[in-house]
Amino acid sequence: MLKKISDLILYSNLFIACCAVAMTWQTRLLIGENLAWTPLVGLIFCATLVIYALHRVVGMSKVKDFLDVERFHVIQTYQSHILFYAALAVIGGMICFFYLNITVQLALVIPALLSVAYVLPFFGKKREKRLRDVHFIKIFLIALVWAYVTVLLPAIELDIWQEKRIWLMFAERSFFVFCITLPFDIRDLKVDKHNNVNTLPAKLGLKNTLRLAFLLMIIFVLLCYINYDDAAFLALFISAISTYLLIYFSPKFTHDYYFTGLMDGTMIVQFLMLWCCGIAAS
Repeated sequence: MLKKISDLILYSNLFIACCAVAMTWQTRLLIGENLAWTPLVGLIFCATLVIYALHRVVGMSKVKDFLDVERFHVIQTYQSHILFYAALAVIGGMICFFYLNITVQLALVIPALLSVAYVLPFFGKKREKRLRDVHFIKIFLIALVWAYVTVLLPAIELDIWQEKRIWLMFAERSFFVFCITLPFDIRDLKVDKHNNVNTLPAKLGLKNTLRLAFLLMIIFVLLCYINYDDAAFLALFISAISTYLLIYFSPKFTHDYYFTGLMDGTMIVQFLMLWCCGIAAS
């Protein structure tokens, strides 16, 4: 029963949608705003659920030779459930969208187009390729879109997106998401090789990929030091250490809970550490 509940939370994409909300609330917390379930937060929750649902279902056509892998088997078994939750999220997202001001609505065009192109096949002679199937690009898209959605959109909503601290936050969020995405690329080496998709771990090798993650995490820490007060920096510094340890040991694990649960969960942990300290940006 516990496993069924865990599978429901993780593979229905409710968990990753909560991660998106956590990162959005973290932005509000760091710029001194109250945490609230605004239409934008609701839209981000619903849109994340929809995009990841499409990604999982559409992606099944690329992993037909790997259905013995537990996560793919679970996704195949519950495809109808995943699509049902996505349909509900589409309705919820549309309602939230119409409560946003026109500036935020227009700002949503860029991440929406990139996200759809990432999960749906539009490219290639037979239109069988997605943006994520382009060599090396998927990890950069994930990092930039997540930073855009969870940092720039809340800033645009509050009309403070021009401020230097917002762009520093955009940079550190991009580096953090990039780092926690690297273990997924390590895990998916066989699948990506089967689909003829080159990734950084395939090009750099395991040791150099972990070194890259360490370097990027240091840059993340430096950006946090520049942008936040001592209390916020301390919380984010501790988060960086714990997250890198998970990244470092990720090659030793094969169960998807480590990745879809723990690695994605670092976003929620980071937010909670800041929230529990009652931190606002200096």
